[in-house]
Amino acid sequence: MPEGDTVWNTARVLARALTGVRLTGSDFRVPQLATTDLTGWRVTDCASRGKHLLIRLDEPTGAAHWTLHSHLRMDGTWRVYAPGERWNARPAHLIRVVLSAATSTAVGYHLHEVALVPTAEEHRLVGHLGPDLLGTDWDPQEAVRRLADRPAENIAEALLDQRNLAGVGNLYKCELLFLRGINPRTRVADVPDLAGLVTLAHDLLAANRGRWTQSTTGSLRRGQTSYVYGRRAQPCRRCGTAIRKEELGERVTYWCPRCQPAPT
Repeated sequence: MPEGDTVWNTARVLARALTGVRLTGSDFRVPQLATTDLTGWRVTDCASRGKHLLIRLDEPTGAAHWTLHSHLRMDGTWRVYAPGERWNARPAHLIRVVLSAATSTAVGYHLHEVALVPTAEEHRLVGHLGPDLLGTDWDPQEAVRRLADRPAENIAEALLDQRNLAGVGNLYKCELLFLRGINPRTRVADVPDLAGLVTLAHDLLAANRGRWTQSTTGSLRRGQTSYVYGRRAQPCRRCGTAIRKEELGERVTYWCPRCQPAPT
């Protein structure tokens, strides 16, 4: 499931394969770009913002700069293949974009919100996002301010709202709240230390940046990488109480009822 760190990793993989390379072909399997041909275009950069991927390109003449945008949401992914390698990451009917070059092919599966816009207009697609936890513009004070602007919202949903801070997904939401001892239903206004929560979010994503196995416990061993996420009915690693799972908003939430007591 893509979160800010895995999308950051994906952008780096694409950057290593494509930056500075001229495309030998493209295939868009989305209606709005079905006839678009990027043959001869040069990839200048690949970047992430939250769960959004931005592939920046120059037209063959270099006169215009464009950005290919895709949103990974919960199920999207990009894979890079060597020439002649079989595309086997996902079923073929899930392919949305193919970017071909002499040295590699980038294939986007189950992508969302695919769009090609002038690079100067990227803000139309990502300008609503809060500070990026792994971006050069990371601003913890601004993230706290945005969270605090919705005091009645429960903290679990507020952390997933990318307008507050960009990059937290369901795994990190659950783990952050456990590590801070905060019940998921706690109102933002009642969280005792929003700044501490925001700082921990940045630290966790930064610690997992550059690797594909996400861990909040410090262990990379299978079955030991999380405190509560994915561990329904298993004993809490701190107190032994059975971990609970519940639908909260549109997402499932895992928490320990003893370590994260309900707000009074």
